[in-house]
Amino acid sequence: MTWALTVAAVIERRGRYLFVEETDGLHLDRVLNQPAGHVEPGEGLVEAAIREVREETGLPFTPEALVGIYPLQARNGKDYCRVCFAGTVPEDQEARPEDPEILGTRWLTLDELEQANLRSALVLRCVKDARAGQSLPLEVVAAPLRER
Repeated sequence: MTWALTVAAVIERRGRYLFVEETDGLHLDRVLNQPAGHVEPGEGLVEAAIREVREETGLPFTPEALVGIYPLQARNGKDYCRVCFAGTVPEDQEARPEDPEILGTRWLTLDELEQANLRSALVLRCVKDARAGQSLPLEVVAAPLRER
């Protein structure tokens, strides 16, 4: 089994959570996801989360905690390992995606999210885990060790 390593960010502001609209790569229908994406070779997990939020929302992300690590066997047949962080973005800035694959951004309540078309079941699970206070300090996520 080969795992694809991804990161995601749960970002809450006044009871609403930031999501991106995209397609799932299989269908034309829009789905909602946290700002998320693949970790690039040699990239640290925290750095990947900061980069993905910036690319998908145009906002600077400040990670505050590790929510969890989630294995997923996706509908596309691939295996993913999602590392999810909770954090914040500036209150005074609007989201403007840099990534052309992001079709839009939305701030949704948990109730709205539960009714939405989601990229995967992990989207809702990560938000619920963050809401429940599930968190570890960022120090448990080590920076890449580069051997020479």
